[in-house]
Amino acid sequence: MITARLNDYRQSPRKVRLVASLIVGKTVDDARNNLRLLIKRASKPLADLLDSAIANAKNNFSIDADKLFVKEFRVDAGATLKRRMPRARGMAYPINKRTSHVFIKLDTIDNMPKKGKKVEEKPKKIAKTK
Repeated sequence: MITARLNDYRQSPRKVRLVASLIVGKTVDDARNNLRLLIKRASKPLADLLDSAIANAKNNFSIDADKLFVKEFRVDAGATLKRRMPRARGMAYPINKRTSHVFIKLDTIDNMPKKGKKVEEKPKKIAKTK
């Protein structure tokens, strides 16, 4: 199990998940290309995290990058920094500054799940009404 972790990344998990969900199940080269071309703020830190996981595979397990795929890319909520915005009549509105914990797990292509054939659905019979 080849892993890497990024804790307390200062962006909301919802936005980071949009980027992370694009590269799950892809080979490492495809994932790198997708992250390099994507115009999202989270793409650079996630690309760095992917490079860190690849370095872990090379140094700890002696596995080349071309034999790996992204098995799991999980984004969890981290601590929320609570701030206030002054408003009229002495009120204050809350502002939540969210953080994310990102976890990536790589595996070898030998363990990559194969795509199965899609089962065609039969059209449903509609009862005739008068």
